[in-house]
Amino acid sequence: MSGHSKWATIKHSKAKTDSARGKVFTKIIREITSATKLGGGDPAANPRLRLAIDKAKAANMPKDNIERAIEKGIGGGGAAMDELVYDGYAPGGVALMIEVMTDNRNRSGGEVRNILEKNGGTWGASGSVSYMFKRKGSIVFDKTGVDEEALTMAAIDAGAEDVLSEETTIEIVTTPEQFEKVRDDLASKKFVAASSELTMVPSTTVKVSGEAAQKVLRLVNLLEEHDDVQAVYANFDISDEELERISKLQ
Repeated sequence: MSGHSKWATIKHSKAKTDSARGKVFTKIIREITSATKLGGGDPAANPRLRLAIDKAKAANMPKDNIERAIEKGIGGGGAAMDELVYDGYAPGGVALMIEVMTDNRNRSGGEVRNILEKNGGTWGASGSVSYMFKRKGSIVFDKTGVDEEALTMAAIDAGAEDVLSEETTIEIVTTPEQFEKVRDDLASKKFVAASSELTMVPSTTVKVSGEAAQKVLRLVNLLEEHDDVQAVYANFDISDEELERISKLQ
């Protein structure tokens, strides 16, 4: 994943403020409600809902919150939400794919464009960037205390598509269809993941460092903090060492 999954893992592991946790909960609740409206309230029969619930549990969301979000989806309450993808670029030519869930397209588009343009980015035409990304499962492990060979073999046996060994992490890449099976198989063998999610993987990456890397990560963070933005995917390639350094500044 050349940096982006490592950055996500660093952010997951950092302590969250109450306000930041509240934003995370709000985004997950939207996802649960939307998934329920589209596919029903039974997680066993609704893979998207099942993944959203897994994400909620990973974020330590109370069970009552999850149940209320499902009930809201079943009841069809609340404003209709559109799911959109915006394309853009960060400093250094880094491609950005921005997934949004909103009840007001004009507001969200204007605000996302404003964040991009005020922070060295540019707005892209529809489809100008998203074609570079493919949906994949990503399961990331810290190398510390993990038998890399055993993990690799277990992942391959479980049906993983690829195993990527970085400086401090090991990433298991799967197809979307195999993601849950591989994740659960590895967990059953006592391999504890630092993070696991369905994500968008770039076909090519852009290497950035120094001030450019800081600007890219700042822009990604600002976009992710927007209430309507569900996820931001980028094709930056930043070394683990640089990511660790920058994480201490933000």
